[in-house]
Amino acid sequence: MTGIPTQTADASTSRARATSPGIPAEITDPVNARILAVSEDRIAGFVNEPFAEIAFSADLPEATVIERLRVMLASGVIRRIRQTLMATNLAPGALVAWKVPAEKLDTAFSYMVSEDPFSGHVVIRSTDADTQGSVYRLWTTLKVPQGFSMTAHCDFLASKVGAEAYRIMPAKKLFALGVGHMRRRAIEPGERSDESGRVLDTNIVELSPLEWRVLTTLKREFTVEEITPNPWRARAEEAGVQLAEFIHVARSLSARGVIGRFSTFLEHVKPSAAGERVTRYNALFHWRVPDGREIEAGKEVGRHHILTHAYWREGGSEFSNVNIMAVAHGTEKQLVLEHKAAIDRHLDEAGIPVLYTNVFWGGRSEIKPSEISPLEYEAWANSVGLSPAASAG
Repeated sequence: MTGIPTQTADASTSRARATSPGIPAEITDPVNARILAVSEDRIAGFVNEPFAEIAFSADLPEATVIERLRVMLASGVIRRIRQTLMATNLAPGALVAWKVPAEKLDTAFSYMVSEDPFSGHVVIRSTDADTQGSVYRLWTTLKVPQGFSMTAHCDFLASKVGAEAYRIMPAKKLFALGVGHMRRRAIEPGERSDESGRVLDTNIVELSPLEWRVLTTLKREFTVEEITPNPWRARAEEAGVQLAEFIHVARSLSARGVIGRFSTFLEHVKPSAAGERVTRYNALFHWRVPDGREIEAGKEVGRHHILTHAYWREGGSEFSNVNIMAVAHGTEKQLVLEHKAAIDRHLDEAGIPVLYTNVFWGGRSEIKPSEISPLEYEAWANSVGLSPAASAG
């Protein structure tokens, strides 16, 4: 069982049909850029008509939005289109750093991408100099559904890939969460909100069987053909409920903080067919601030628009006891460092001491949604010989 759906011949044919001659797919096209500036991270929560909402916010006809999204998805410029979830509220999750021998690194990377449906972002990272923690080259995000053990899961993965050690770093608080790569391309170092960043909790929400059924159907990626007006009608049929009930459950989940945003995800690093890249560098910033000031520091870090993620995570002695982490993307390495320097200056101006800091650069990477269904976990565990009872949390 693999974590990445295998593209069928029918899907390939569907993508070919959707690539219409004369309709540009590149992000540099003005209409596409206008759509993406909205569709990446501006449609919050659950909405009945997501493509109409994108069209309204972009001041374009819905038919144009649908046409362009189909072409960009078919061409691979858009990696996926889906309703995102606040997975930190649905399944215990963590950032995991793996110490893997150099000769096993590529194989370990491939295993995490292809064989573990519960690992999401899989990145090989490096530092500019040998520092505390630089021997941890493989980084993954991991979600282990409710009722199962993250440690047992990591022990299993470590045995499969030959990892010598790993560090599990759950998020205690979130301060920034978004994508918006198109808008971030024009952000100058130091640009930040007037107000301090949000503080988001990671409390787990219990769901009923009906809510899981709707949620599982809701979060599935859209195929090219599914990019249509009223896209939830077919999803309601798939879930075996009336459309009105599907929308009612989805709205309820959104009100409870379970639903994230409706989003189009661009291919971050890999070039498009025309050689265009959305971004070239992604950096994981580390800071250690005094104990007791993590939330204060996180709120100040989270104000900076360049960041796609910012968290309170405990790095432990493996990473010099850092406790604030954030991710930034950019097309030039020096510019990314200038953004980091601006955040450092802001922390200093806010009177928050930085006791240690570091930057881990992303290299080879793959990004896929982490599976969060307990039923899927049990089926996967049985298929790979990991006893669900032994991995119970």
